[in-house]
Amino acid sequence: MQQQAATAADEVDFVSGRTRLYGIVGDPIVQVRSPEMFSATFRRRGIEAIMVPLHVAPDAFEPTLRGLMALRNLDGLVFTIPYKVRAVPFASTLGAQAATVGAINALARDGTQWKGEIFDGLGCVEAFRRRGIALRGARLMVIGAGGAGSAVAVAIAHEQPAFVRVHDVDGARAEALAAKVARVSSDTQVEVAPPRIDDIDILLNVSPAGMLDDARLPLDVATLPPQLVVFDAIVKPERTPLIQLAESCGCTTVFGREMMRGQIDRMVDYFTGVDG
Repeated sequence: MQQQAATAADEVDFVSGRTRLYGIVGDPIVQVRSPEMFSATFRRRGIEAIMVPLHVAPDAFEPTLRGLMALRNLDGLVFTIPYKVRAVPFASTLGAQAATVGAINALARDGTQWKGEIFDGLGCVEAFRRRGIALRGARLMVIGAGGAGSAVAVAIAHEQPAFVRVHDVDGARAEALAAKVARVSSDTQVEVAPPRIDDIDILLNVSPAGMLDDARLPLDVATLPPQLVVFDAIVKPERTPLIQLAESCGCTTVFGREMMRGQIDRMVDYFTGVDG
């Protein structure tokens, strides 16, 4: 009896030799909440799987990814900053969102092949839907045109906003994203310009500004109009400098965790083949 009790004390009930592995790849990685949220979703669904954080340096990305994909018990990977574009060549096929955006945040084993898709934008739209905040006909400022920023802007374009202004430190990247938005929604007025908030309804930060210990705001302002809706895609910290400023000004705020929550179920379906 004592031996059985000692054995139980030395074990956990959420991982074993049968456990399927998923990982999230990024640099840095301490800001992510995916391991907690995905692992909880797997457990809730009765799927014997966990997600682990994988800190991969840029100069080791390609060889590390090839090694990870050779693991027989690895079924999927999630990508965060700065790898959503660099991961694309590892996908044998791309989903509709990924093909338009040119980036992926999910790579799933599909028989002997791997399929890629990006869910950031879908998660953002779902977060706004759950809040009852209309995107159709709205005027938006999108800061950040990387993998996540592109996904968010393209998904929002499908909601037919009236106006989208795009800004990125890389001007060519901003121009490319503006062209994608215009192709998706020809009735949407699109421009590439520095951030402004005097003529918009919704401000979206999808840049790294404010992540972890970064005290920067993504735009140079001291106050925000209280009628502005402010979204920040950063998950950690939850209350970024931008969110803190927005809250102090009485703005409606939408958190990065809400975007993550909005996409997790769809990503688990994708990983496990429920979506077909």
